[in-house]
Amino acid sequence: MNNAHLYVLWTSDNKVTAEKMVFMYTINSLLQGWWEKVTLIIWGASAQLVSENVKIQEKIKEAMDAGVHITACKACADQLGVTEKLEKQKIEVKYLGQPLTEILKNNEHLVTV
Repeated sequence: MNNAHLYVLWTSDNKVTAEKMVFMYTINSLLQGWWEKVTLIIWGASAQLVSENVKIQEKIKEAMDAGVHITACKACADQLGVTEKLEKQKIEVKYLGQPLTEILKNNEHLVTV
């Protein structure tokens, strides 16, 4: 287990939650040195929000620039028809069921929003 790696599982399409929790915390976690590595997992409704909302797309870029690794669930993105839009933003899109299971089984640090 790597105690310096935080995973944030983001499933909500709420813009306020995205701006005032998801991005505020992930970005500052790296800039302030609270965590050595941060991975933001886009899953479900958040994939739709990222594909449509310009302000959220700007936050995605800001997070990436700060060093946040961003990945999205391919099954969700495919079902919502947004895979290509996410990939154009340089978001890694892959199947995440097994990786999420491993995160949970390994008792790694996971915040769900």
